[in-house]
Amino acid sequence: MKEVRIIKRYQNRKLYDTFQSCYVTLEEIAQIIREGHEIQVIDNKSKNDITYMTQIQLLFDQERKALKPGDTELLKRVIRSEEGTLTGYIKMLEAKLGMEVTSAPVEAVVSEEFKPFVNTMTSSIENTTTLN
Repeated sequence: MKEVRIIKRYQNRKLYDTFQSCYVTLEEIAQIIREGHEIQVIDNKSKNDITYMTQIQLLFDQERKALKPGDTELLKRVIRSEEGTLTGYIKMLEAKLGMEVTSAPVEAVVSEEFKPFVNTMTSSIENTTTLN
């Protein structure tokens, strides 16, 4: 099991990677995650785990930088879903597929209902890697 890299968030919103002993940007955190490392982001003052919110912020930042506009129909489906959250929508997809979305090549098992979701996510990933 890989060691979890601790990132501290200070009041000035700077993010400090305790493994590398340096400040990092959201893009650099994204790269750490892409490389397969586990991270945990801790608010330095409150000591609260803010990993989820940091990753959501990271995704928002990546979407904002995307070269093509996102799929508004997908966002409407997410908002209209039972929980109205991206996490809830993905869990619903996993339940309908009877598996974790990340456990197999999604294209091989996804139904027509979810093809737009897969295409949008694939496009976003390709756009993100192009920016690096």
